[in-house]
Amino acid sequence: MPMTFAAVPTPRWPQRLIDAALALHDNRLSEAEPLLKTHLKEDPFDVQAIRMLAELAGRIGRYRDAENLLRRAVELSPGFTAARANLAIVLYRQNRPDEAIAELDLVLEEEPDNPGHANLKAAALARIGGFDDAIALYEEVLKSAPRQPKVWMSYGHMLKTVGRQADGVAAYRRSIALMPELGEAWWSLANLKTVKFDDDDIAAMEAALARADISDEDRFHLDFALGKAFEDRRQAAAAFAHYAAGNRLRRTRIVYDADETEALVDRSIQLFTPDFFAARVAAGYDAPDPIFILGMPRAGSTLVEQILSSHSRVEGTSELPDIPILARRWADYPDRLGGVPHDRLRALGEEYLQRTRIQRRTDRPLFIDKLPNNWAHVPLIHLILPNATIIDARRHPLGCCFSNYKQHFARGQAFSYSLDDMGRYYRGYVRLMAHVDTALPGRVHRVTYENMVDNTEAEVRALLAACGLDFEQACLEFHKTDRAVRTASSEQVRQPIFREGTEAWKPFEPWLDPLKAALGEVLDHYPDTPRFA
Repeated sequence: MPMTFAAVPTPRWPQRLIDAALALHDNRLSEAEPLLKTHLKEDPFDVQAIRMLAELAGRIGRYRDAENLLRRAVELSPGFTAARANLAIVLYRQNRPDEAIAELDLVLEEEPDNPGHANLKAAALARIGGFDDAIALYEEVLKSAPRQPKVWMSYGHMLKTVGRQADGVAAYRRSIALMPELGEAWWSLANLKTVKFDDDDIAAMEAALARADISDEDRFHLDFALGKAFEDRRQAAAAFAHYAAGNRLRRTRIVYDADETEALVDRSIQLFTPDFFAARVAAGYDAPDPIFILGMPRAGSTLVEQILSSHSRVEGTSELPDIPILARRWADYPDRLGGVPHDRLRALGEEYLQRTRIQRRTDRPLFIDKLPNNWAHVPLIHLILPNATIIDARRHPLGCCFSNYKQHFARGQAFSYSLDDMGRYYRGYVRLMAHVDTALPGRVHRVTYENMVDNTEAEVRALLAACGLDFEQACLEFHKTDRAVRTASSEQVRQPIFREGTEAWKPFEPWLDPLKAALGEVLDHYPDTPRFA
């Protein structure tokens, strides 16, 4: 959801404010910031300048600063609808969808025909599980403004989430008909995993990719979609060339440092010793409600979630961002946890449950938080929620990592656009989890994807036992469970378990040497865990 500066400089503006607006337009943020701050020292009530400074803060991820500035702008000028719309975006980005919706309701009163506002409200509704309301809102917008390709695409996302696949495909196709170069719509079709592109589709994507005037975002989405098209045709070389091109371009637009991930793992291993945990055995909040499913993306976590959420005592939610949000409160995380008092750990556990309550839609006693990246925060989870269940979903390193490499994620997973980064990330994950197994024996229940495929009933029974749940037949018939699924595996978990995906990496092995080198001994020992030096 981009936050863009819409005001146009006018001759009535001071020259430095005009210069700041032009610098902001050109993304010359280091030039815009001092101009805006100087102007606001002289005129602290200029709401246009306040909004511009808020946008600058939002662009570099300082969302709290942006929020404070925008609240000041709408306090000074309650009718400043553009600033209120930007405030809604900032709240949405901070995972405060209910607050974003409240602001959007005011915005839509002033600008009821703006599809961008309705689109954001629908996305916010979906984030709190209001899928039916979101779909109804999209349908209302498209009834009055049917030539909106990106709204059709967002509508398709929502239909896919609730399992209306045919309707979702039709919405994506309508989006493409209106805007053939819209790469994300093509990728959305590919990402269903069930759509096979025909010759006309491939020709249309190749024609769009050959254009010089498309955005980088359209370009890498088209490459990922064409990779899937050629993989389905068993043309591995052509498929890998497109996957590599898409990843290479995507990698230029993200910031990720594999050394930082390794350093986090090193510090965690050094801090979280058996004695550290023994000294805090009475800390944390003792509620057993959450079941955390974590590990690598594309390792079977959605399958595990679908199995568990088919149980009468478990509610599936989604990939919740709340644990990383709690962790980010400390600049020197995880080291700072060494000095956190027991009552503070308990308060954090209670806060997590309060934060996630908005995701609950049933009275089932247990709920799932399926954010894979929470593997990096397992010690924190144990400290604040010692009775929570922790499930580690694991998959063969090459199968898992290549599945990530050919997947374009809507957000996050910055490690996944380079084979070397990915191998180092997987190795760091295994290394930390091995340490947790030593420091907290039996605390984490591991589900190996290949074992789940080969011996489903035994693995399901063991999984349920680890969660303290009695066996229910519905957990073996998980593909019949009717619930919204918001991840890349949404259509796969609506089918019975199949083995085909476990070996999809093999035709691409000639190009996977950088991944193998980065994985090192983790690959050699799988499914066992090596002894790390």
